Amino acid sequence: MSEILHDSGRERTDVKPFLAHLEDLRKTLIQCVMALTVGMVIAFPLAPRIFAVLKIPLKGVTNNPDFFLRSLEVSGAFMVTLRIAFWAGLLMSAPLIVIFIGRFIFPGLTRREREVVLQMSGVSVVLFVLGAMLGYWITLPVALKVLFGMNEWLGVRAEWTVTSYVAFTTQLLIGFGLVFELPVVVLILGRLGLLSAAQLRAKRRLAIVIALVLGAVLTPGPDVFSQLMMAIPLILLNELCIWVLFYTEKKAVSATVPYRDESV
Repeated sequence: MSEILHDSGRERTDVKPFLAHLEDLRKTLIQCVMALTVGMVIAFPLAPRIFAVLKIPLKGVTNNPDFFLRSLEVSGAFMVTLRIAFWAGLLMSAPLIVIFIGRFIFPGLTRREREVVLQMSGVSVVLFVLGAMLGYWITLPVALKVLFGMNEWLGVRAEWTVTSYVAFTTQLLIGFGLVFELPVVVLILGRLGLLSAAQLRAKRRLAIVIALVLGAVLTPGPDVFSQLMMAIPLILLNELCIWVLFYTEKKAVSATVPYRDESV
C-alpha cells in the first residue's frame, strides 16, 4: 500500500506502483495461507478433544451422545476431522492473519483511521467470543432439542450422521461469532464520521429486517427459534451502537464548545 511519511506533523503519501501493490498482496496471501496451514497442523491431533466438546450439547437430546451419531460414509471420519482442524486452525492462526492483513492495509490508512481500527480490535475479539458462547450454551442445545422433537412428533427414528452434526454446530457457532462483529463495523464507521446515530435511528426498521435475514441465512437449521436467537441479540447490539454513537457525538460537540465564565 501507500507508504506514509511524517514531516512536521503532516502526512505525505508516496504512492507505490500498481505492480508493487500486487506483489505485496501476493506475499500477504502466501503468509496467511502458511499461518492457516500451521494452525491446522496444530489443531489436527486435537480434533478428538474438540469433537468431544461439540458433543456436549447433545446430552440434552440423548443420554449417550457417543453412540447417537453415525458415520455412514467411508470418508466420514476424515471429513469431520478435516472440518474441525480447519476451523480450529483458523481460530488459532487468526491473530497472525490479522497482523499480515494489517501490514498490507495500514500504510494506506490515515493516522486517525489506524487509531480507530486498533482501538476496536479488542472489542471485536470480545464480541466474537460472546457470540460463539451464546450460540454454544443457549442456542445450540435448544435448537438440537427442537430438531430432535420434530422427529418424535413425526414418529421418525432420529439417527444423525457425524458429518451433518459437525457441519451444523460449526456453522452455527462461527455464524454467531461473525454476526456479533457487525457492531464493530458500525462503531468504526461512526468513529470516522461516516455514520451517525441519527442515521442509525432513521434506518432502525431496515436494521431489524437485515438482522432477521442474517438469522435465517447464517443459522444452519430450519427452526425459527435459532434464527430469532441470532437476530434478537443483533438488534439489541444495533440499539447499543446507536446510544454509544449518540454519547460519542454529544461528547465531541461539548468538547468543541468554548468555555464561558459565567461569573463575569
